[in-house]
Amino acid sequence: MSTVAAAVEEETHPGLFRDLVELSKPRITRMVAFTSAAGLWLAPDRPSWWVSILAVFATAMVVSAANMLNQYLERDSDALMSRTRTRPLASGRLSPALALAVSLSLGVLSIAILVFLVNPLAGLLAFIALVSYVWIYTPMKRLSTDALLVGAVPGAMPPLIGWVSATGQLDLKGIVLFSILFVWQLPHFLAIAIMLQDDYARGGLRVHPVVRGERSAKRWAIVWSVAQLLVSLLVLPMGMVSWPYGVVAALAGLAYLAFAIYGLRVEDTRRWALRLMFASIFWLGIVFTALMVWST
Repeated sequence: MSTVAAAVEEETHPGLFRDLVELSKPRITRMVAFTSAAGLWLAPDRPSWWVSILAVFATAMVVSAANMLNQYLERDSDALMSRTRTRPLASGRLSPALALAVSLSLGVLSIAILVFLVNPLAGLLAFIALVSYVWIYTPMKRLSTDALLVGAVPGAMPPLIGWVSATGQLDLKGIVLFSILFVWQLPHFLAIAIMLQDDYARGGLRVHPVVRGERSAKRWAIVWSVAQLLVSLLVLPMGMVSWPYGVVAALAGLAYLAFAIYGLRVEDTRRWALRLMFASIFWLGIVFTALMVWST
């Protein structure tokens, strides 16, 4: 009997499937599928439909595995925070052994699909994303605010994996797609850290506003919002998109930057941070949709 089957047999309850799905963070998985599909769509030579589906599916799987492993390692600190204490592992609803078995199996399967059915380079990038997120970023969150930059690397892999799945090579255009998602995560997660700083402090996580203060976090959110605007426009001179994309990306980026700057003046910081977080999700949807609509 396989490790996963044995664990499932040992730990079965009516909400088991729901808990496993929750552990995978389905909302993040949907975003991963969207951005990896965008990377495939923008590539000059798209693979067959079945290879494309496998690439997107396997990329979503490896991110789900990373999310599961992250929660497995952080189940004790999650139990200390109001935002996360009801998660399946933190609350004790789900067996850690089962979560570990499922996540490792999912990670191995997803990387194998990419290596053997898509191309080895896509599989290598997925492996790097999994390892860096689980075994570098996750423990680093307790040690340094620079964990934000480290965690943004695996978080930015999906569009690059999509691009590499189509082209079979790592080139400047693929790296630009990676950079858009990399920079987007920085003001996005600074907003979350500001909004939930008390929770993070209880969990022992060294996020920017806890260590360096709210105002410093706001200023860095502005800096990264400027970088986000500039990086999103790099695809224009590279000939990856037509000019209407530039108009949409510029307007969306300037609006986002203006709202980030407005944060320096507000008194209700938590409410502003919540809105900035939602604005970042809106920005991502607009920009990646525009990338796909006006790709050349």
